[in-house]
Amino acid sequence: MASAVLVQGRPPRYTPPMTHTIPFMDDNFLLETETARTLYHEGAKNQPVYDYHCHLIPSQIAENKQFANLTEVWLGGDHYKWRQMRSFGIDESLITGDAEPYDKFVAWARVVENLIGNPLYHWTHLELQRYFDIYEPLREKNAKSIWEKANAKLPSLSVKEIFKKFNVYAVGTTDDPVDSLEYHQTIAAGSAPIGKIDTRVIPSFRPDKALNINLAGFAEYIGLLSKAAGVSIRSVDDVITALENRLDFFAKAGCRAADHALEYPPFAAASDAEIEQTFKDALAGKPAGKAAADAYKTKVLSALAAAYAKRGIVMQLHLAAIRNVNGRMFKQLGPDTGYDAVHDHQITENLAGLLSRIETAGNLPKTVLYTLNPKDYYPLATVMGGFQDNCAKQENRAGIRGKIQLGSGWWFCDHRDGMEEQMRVLAGLGILPAFVGMLTDSRSFLSYPRHEYFRRILCSLVGRWVENGEYPADIEKLLEIVGNISFGNAKAYFG
Repeated sequence: MASAVLVQGRPPRYTPPMTHTIPFMDDNFLLETETARTLYHEGAKNQPVYDYHCHLIPSQIAENKQFANLTEVWLGGDHYKWRQMRSFGIDESLITGDAEPYDKFVAWARVVENLIGNPLYHWTHLELQRYFDIYEPLREKNAKSIWEKANAKLPSLSVKEIFKKFNVYAVGTTDDPVDSLEYHQTIAAGSAPIGKIDTRVIPSFRPDKALNINLAGFAEYIGLLSKAAGVSIRSVDDVITALENRLDFFAKAGCRAADHALEYPPFAAASDAEIEQTFKDALAGKPAGKAAADAYKTKVLSALAAAYAKRGIVMQLHLAAIRNVNGRMFKQLGPDTGYDAVHDHQITENLAGLLSRIETAGNLPKTVLYTLNPKDYYPLATVMGGFQDNCAKQENRAGIRGKIQLGSGWWFCDHRDGMEEQMRVLAGLGILPAFVGMLTDSRSFLSYPRHEYFRRILCSLVGRWVENGEYPADIEKLLEIVGNISFGNAKAYFG
């Protein structure tokens, strides 16, 4: 190897490499191999979107919401962005405060140009490209021109047009059991301002407040549930009856999934008498201890699982989030403002016990297991392998392909490394081609390019395996795999 020659005691002068144009987030963004490009452009790109879990607001869909400016649609309620703005030292007045919308946007642009390696950088620019035909990188110095270009296109980006543009087959909103579902009904009837749309807007059953017997407001919520269900609630069995009544109401409105946000899977044994006493104490305002609360949750969640199985509704368990870690800011801004974090409970024993209890009773529904902590991917993937459906007890029914799912990289894990890790673990311990794929878990109508982001990452990962000689270059089979993960599996799984 040639060595550099010192000239007059000085190191050799740096000679820059030949300059060349490096494409920025072009058509082959993240697609590192020829196989990946083929799989994405021919198999994944044009698949419909089944956004089976999100936090879109049904009233905004029904009203065919029009957004006043880019700040409203981009920064309103988006705590992903708020966290990074705080990390960069942006004043709270420019985040959740009453600063002018344009000033907030400029502050966000100042942060964006420093988000190298962060998924928000990619999401931001995919959204600029796909919604606004803006292909230049967002910086503080061009914020004004991008603000003007994007705002000029906003009038054509109503909710209805967004759904149409991104071929959104269905969205699963997140709804409390006491909700009237009036907006879902008007959307389904085509009588809302949005009119007739091809996209199915489906309610999802989220009974967390009925389970959280250890949290403030439980007694008040039971009163609301009683009124909504038309059931006088005096016992835990009454709670279950009321929830089943509301679940029937949701099912008539098209509900295909239920969702539960849990720090960890609850599993504790107690007698019915002990659980009833815990419930009566909670109604009287006495907080439930951890073991007593877990016993109550175990009973109610097991009963709900049976109700889901009976009605063909998918059970989703979102695990390992610790909420509102900053007490001062929680008091100032409330929940869902960017102060949540990854929890690190040990979950395997409880999860296995809970699923076994439900399965032993013959009541285990289709179940999606998500975790915010990637340390849980291996435990979840191995536990779920013990509960897949081979129909041993039901000879006249076909097995359910991928009955128990390892949910997509979620929240703090829905970046390239997090999604790849989740898929590698699933492939290593389960069946990747049975995977139901991506969801936005978002409150933003601009988040649909996240499905594109996921699909590019999926195709890149599979393409790498093929070009490493780890799987044959059977394009027909590979296109089937990526197409199903992008859409087909979710459609079949949720119905």
